[in-house]
Parts: sequence; C-alpha cells; structure tokens
Amino acid sequence: MSDASAALGVRLYPDLVEHDGLAAALADCAARHGLSIGRLSAPETGRAHYTHAEISCDRGLVRVGLAREARYFMVDISEAGRVRAHGDACDLLPIVQLAEAWCGGVELAELAARFPFMKRKKD
Repeated sequence: MSDASAALGVRLYPDLVEHDGLAAALADCAARHGLSIGRLSAPETGRAHYTHAEISCDRGLVRVGLAREARYFMVDISEAGRVRAHGDACDLLPIVQLAEAWCGGVELAELAARFPFMKRKKD
C-alpha cells in the first residue's frame, strides 16, 4: 500500500490516490479545464501532504481538506488572516472554479451566489 493510499483511503478518494494527493489532483483538474487558480501548495510531509492543499493569491487563501468518513472536500476562504467563507463540495471542479473566481477578484456575495455550497461568515 502506498503512502497516498494509506493517507487517503482508496475507497473514498481513488482519484486522489492516482494523483498522489489532493494538491496534484486540484492542479490536474484546473489544467484539464483551462482554469488559473493561483499558487498551489501542500504540507511537505505526513498525512497532510496528501489530504490538504492551499491555493494562495494576492487576495488571500483557499484552503481545502478532506473528510474522513464520507467523500467531500472542506473549503475555507481567508482574507487578511480571517476566514471569510466556508463550505464543502463533493467534486474538485467546483472548488477549482471557486478558487479561480476568488483569485480573479469576485466578491464574497457573488461567490456565495455562484457557489451555493459556500457560506459567508458573519463579521
């Protein structure tokens, strides 16, 4: 069993195992759909290397993590060190589209309208 298989669970995330982790799978999804998502990174070592990713741009961060018991991706949008919106999705494509929109300057209200899985945090 590979490190990716052990960290991710083949049953829930076979596509991520194939890509050797979440960050690589997000990069592949963005490339396949011609989307620009900013700077993509993952923790260097440990289980989190496979299960967490961060997309950074001038506006802030889009953090993505995996659920353990069911297949879904947890997403937070941070700006100036504060979480501004959060949500979860079952597929990578909406997350990549969200990251492109956020990094491209789309405001939170419009993001929530375009991506109903995201909820704005109250200030």
